Amino acid sequence: MQPHRACATIGLVSEIIFHVEQDEIDGGYVATALGYSIVTQADDEESLRAMVRDAVKCHFGDGAAGEKPGVIRLHFVRDEVLTA
Repeated sequence: MQPHRACATIGLVSEIIFHVEQDEIDGGYVATALGYSIVTQADDEESLRAMVRDAVKCHFGDGAAGEKPGVIRLHFVRDEVLTA
C-alpha cells in the first residue's frame, strides 16, 4: 500500500486532500489541507463543502504555486467512545 500524498497527479487531474475533524469545543467541523496552508471551518457538512471549495479557489487564485486541483477529497476523522 502506498502512502497518501497531499497532492497527487492522476493523468491531468490533480487532487488535494483535506483532513476533517469535528470541533469538540465549538461544534461543527474543521478542514485542514495536507501539504498546503489552507484551513477552514463550518457548522455542518454541507456548509463545510462550500467553504472548502471557496478556500481552495482563494488559495490558488492568489498566485500560489501550481495549478488549482481538479479534485478535492475530504477525509473525515471521527472518534467514538464506547463503554465496556
